Amino acid sequence: MATHNNHNGDAISNRHVSKKPKLAPTAAVAVITEADLQSEFSHHDPAVARINNGSFGCCPASVIAAQRRWQLLNLRQPDHFYFNELKKGILHSRTIIKDLVNAEHVDEISIVDNATTAASVVLQQTAWAFHEGRFHKGVDAVVMLHYAYGSVKKSVEAYVSRAGGDVIEVPLPFPLTSPNEIITEFRCALERAKSGGKTVRLAVIDHVTSMPSVVIPVKELVRICREESVDKVFVDAAHGIGCTSVDMQEIGADFYTSNLHKWFFCPPSIAFLYSRKNSSSCDLHHPVVSHEYGNGLAVESAWIGNRDYSAQLVVPDVLEFVNRFEGGIQGIKRRNHEKVVEMGQMLAAAWGTHLGSPPEMCASMAMVGLPACLGIKCDLDVARLRTHLRDEFGVEVPIYFRAPAAAISAGDVVTGYARISHQVYNKVEDYYKFRDAVDQLVNSGFTCAQLST
Repeated sequence: MATHNNHNGDAISNRHVSKKPKLAPTAAVAVITEADLQSEFSHHDPAVARINNGSFGCCPASVIAAQRRWQLLNLRQPDHFYFNELKKGILHSRTIIKDLVNAEHVDEISIVDNATTAASVVLQQTAWAFHEGRFHKGVDAVVMLHYAYGSVKKSVEAYVSRAGGDVIEVPLPFPLTSPNEIITEFRCALERAKSGGKTVRLAVIDHVTSMPSVVIPVKELVRICREESVDKVFVDAAHGIGCTSVDMQEIGADFYTSNLHKWFFCPPSIAFLYSRKNSSSCDLHHPVVSHEYGNGLAVESAWIGNRDYSAQLVVPDVLEFVNRFEGGIQGIKRRNHEKVVEMGQMLAAAWGTHLGSPPEMCASMAMVGLPACLGIKCDLDVARLRTHLRDEFGVEVPIYFRAPAAAISAGDVVTGYARISHQVYNKVEDYYKFRDAVDQLVNSGFTCAQLST
């Protein structure tokens, strides 16, 4: 059991053995019933086919109730809550997260609002290195994937480009047929940096990209970074925990972040930032400076002023919820993957299209090609089509525009892909509703051009 230490926040906990702890129930039969499941998500709008868990996640009623209890405990007697409950509760959540992701020490885990905040923590450190003369303008660089999340790209612009660092973007193809396509492009980008006289100080690598959604071969890319002497590796896994395999010892990155409100049933918003003990973690700071500045990132993050910390305190209740399912979070993740691939293949067959990547590169989300006759020609078209599906058909699903290669005429080429998600509350009828909506649009001769007026 971790003990308190005034300087570092927590003393070093017991070391992990190499085998990841078992956090799922041992019973072979699921405890939760279909009636329980419907009750847990009865607050969802029944008129909407909600196949977009990837954007905002979901939170069951039992966890919402637990969150409310924390909120009332704070409001009832704030001083008691602050001095006797808050730090203890956050440490409990951090300890559970440490076990979930197989970190070595609890003080490698900090809790922040979301993965965007975590990216700011890491990139802020890089900016300071330029400002303090440890990194050099025009020489030192950061590498990131072309598929990087938009807010992370903006953070790189704000912290790295503004400080004078070079940014090397790894171009990635889509659709994909193999992880090797990503590995090859990543190697080429590092080789270009080296031949151009650049020193790569940080690689920012997604684990599961957002749009288009693809599982990145993160372990292989981290290994390549080590071979090519990249200083540090930061894995942005906003869709990581509960969506794909997350093991700090296996992945081997210096920094790793994942939201817990997307695929781990926490209320918004909560994420963790892992920082390996030998990765200059003492030089990481929360971008919101408060009284705990200088006491270590985990302690700084646990108090950034008077605010609602309840989302960070319900992790034990979430673990109790997921362990009501057969196989716990691992069983949920496996079944979500199997169902999203099945539903994606069903939709692709109905529309005569294809998946954007092979099943092994899908996690709990899959990219499904939309019929070319819908006339998707730009990002504005997909935004309008998404709104049309929501408003007219009660289907919530994000859509991605992929321009055809310059040498290929648009014609019958698929240029729009729907990103479908699967979570425990989804039913096959949700995907049939989406299929039928698109079929209705196709049969009526609809094109996206009709939405521009």
